[in-house]
Amino acid sequence: MDALAGSVLGPLWLDNPERPAPRPALDADRDGGVETDLLVVGGGFTGLWTALRAVEREPGRRVLLIEGDRIAEHATGRNGGFCEASLTHGEPNGLERWPEEYDALDELGLRNLDEIEQTLERHGIGCGWARGGQLTVATRPHEVAGLEPEVPGFLDAQAVRALVDSPTYLAGRLDAHGAAMVDPARLAWGLADAAERLGVRIAEGTRLESLRKSGGGVVAGTGSGSVRARRAVLATNVFPGPLRRSAWRVVPVYDYVLATEPLTDDQLAALGWDPGIGVADSGNQFHYYRLTPDRRILWGGYDAIYHYGRSIAPEHDDRPATFEVLARNFAATFPQLEGIRFTHRWSGVIDTCTRFCAFYGLAHAGRTAYAAGFTGLGVGASRFAADVMLDLLSGEPTERTRLRMVREQPLPFPPEPLAWLGIQATRRSLARHDRTGRRNLWLRALDRAGLGFDS
Repeated sequence: MDALAGSVLGPLWLDNPERPAPRPALDADRDGGVETDLLVVGGGFTGLWTALRAVEREPGRRVLLIEGDRIAEHATGRNGGFCEASLTHGEPNGLERWPEEYDALDELGLRNLDEIEQTLERHGIGCGWARGGQLTVATRPHEVAGLEPEVPGFLDAQAVRALVDSPTYLAGRLDAHGAAMVDPARLAWGLADAAERLGVRIAEGTRLESLRKSGGGVVAGTGSGSVRARRAVLATNVFPGPLRRSAWRVVPVYDYVLATEPLTDDQLAALGWDPGIGVADSGNQFHYYRLTPDRRILWGGYDAIYHYGRSIAPEHDDRPATFEVLARNFAATFPQLEGIRFTHRWSGVIDTCTRFCAFYGLAHAGRTAYAAGFTGLGVGASRFAADVMLDLLSGEPTERTRLRMVREQPLPFPPEPLAWLGIQATRRSLARHDRTGRRNLWLRALDRAGLGFDS
């Protein structure tokens, strides 16, 4: 369609002349072997936060971070830049799964968001941080009740359109303190710089090939030799790693995103939109969208795609049918922007698990920690995960590691073809629920089993 003509296939955030040059790959053979106190595998938010928190918590600790590609190349540089306080993928999911500790989880999440903001100030990380909150909108009549009209803070159609003007909005609710908008790539680059200033060594283009227990620590095999470490953290999220125990608990789901050309003053005025506020609609197949620091609208979500066999491949990045759906839905949401064009289109792989939020664990007799399954909520929750993993490796119980949410793991997904059939059935059922407001027998069965699939 015309609005997509000429758009670049690639993330807006990474299309930046300020993107750092790749750091040199590790050459363990040249170095005569590498020894470190903590090996961190993965250069996304989870790995970067772990490396930084490790040296903030224990100055002088030797930390090596290896990344198989480039810092922020994958999910970290491809998301919408919503940095949320929630650790549980929203209040309903948290209350349903951990009702007795939800208040503590909510407090820990808000504290984590505050501490992210403090970290940015302390290390001088400029990443377009704007803490205006998140606006949730109803666009179908049956969604209005879910925004609790009887509870203070409910916004009727007129009130919500005063915040962001769309004729599709029927109601809304603003969480003014629980989210910030951020440029995720610049945040990642800033975290890497801050970690290096504190002594962390980062090697890009260095892929983990094996990891095994050895003596009192672990030995990691890379393409250029081995690394001996007292402890290790696996922060590879959706990408396959050496631990089979977590592989079945995550499936890769492709999320697709568009970004418009920069808006004019008149176009911005027609929306009346505070750039610090992110927006998400109330559907199961939901859109998320926000203004970027350079006055574009980033528009993503809705059509989450699972490829048979848990496939992750470059050919999945460009999906014209999905981009056209996104563009049509954008035009329906903001008809006052008729004629606007999209300059970027891209996708990223989300590590989805059956409980919709991160899970944690230990391997190699307590020498290796891991976290995965963020389900699109990793921008903020990755920092919390970093502290959880460092706590677990310490062996000392903490407020975080005592949580049932941390101690439990989600139910695994089944093998193929059951995984593909189940996810397709769930997607169709969720789409029907969005249209009708009624959960069918399949969705009710998944609810009872504690399973799910999220767009």
